[in-house]
Amino acid sequence: MSTPRDLFVVAMDVEHTRPVEQGDLSLALAGAEVIDLIDAHTVTLDGDLIVPGDWSEPADRLLAEAASSITRQAPYESVEEWLWRRGRGLYSAYLADLDAEGPGTRQRRRWLPSRTGQTVPVDSPARRSSADRWASQEPVLTALATVVGISDKAAEDFPSVTDEAVLTVLAAVDDAVTELVAVRQRRAIEEAAFDNIWRGP
Repeated sequence: MSTPRDLFVVAMDVEHTRPVEQGDLSLALAGAEVIDLIDAHTVTLDGDLIVPGDWSEPADRLLAEAASSITRQAPYESVEEWLWRRGRGLYSAYLADLDAEGPGTRQRRRWLPSRTGQTVPVDSPARRSSADRWASQEPVLTALATVVGISDKAAEDFPSVTDEAVLTVLAAVDDAVTELVAVRQRRAIEEAAFDNIWRGP
């Protein structure tokens, strides 16, 4: 299992206190992809720029898709730019891939509202592997989960992560999610104000 798949399974399988927004999770999945590509030496970071490294196609289909979409010549893409580009609709891509592979079942989840129910992974070696990684509080998975609100641990500086490149990606994910949350809040305020105008005194 890749880090984004582990994160996706944990997001769908762990009870948490506040809703996980699909947009937030999409950004975190894109960040998890970069982290796995760094670990595989498929890319490296030059500051916050994603630079192609030793090409070897990942076995994971979505991770291979991510690797193939890396900008392979200068000017290289920043981590922030990658998150917003690659992250667009990534939640749906991982959900569809989970459905296509068949290890899912429809079940209602109060924190991911759906009229038809949301796919939740059934018991499988892959799900148990994700659960074991989560239970062991593996630093990268825990940090990503913290950013999107799956974990209520303190996110400040991700103290248990020591790799500088990974820290750069995690900080970019945190910033992007914070920005997206602010956009949602601003829209909610604007919509509420608009509704109040129409209601009148």
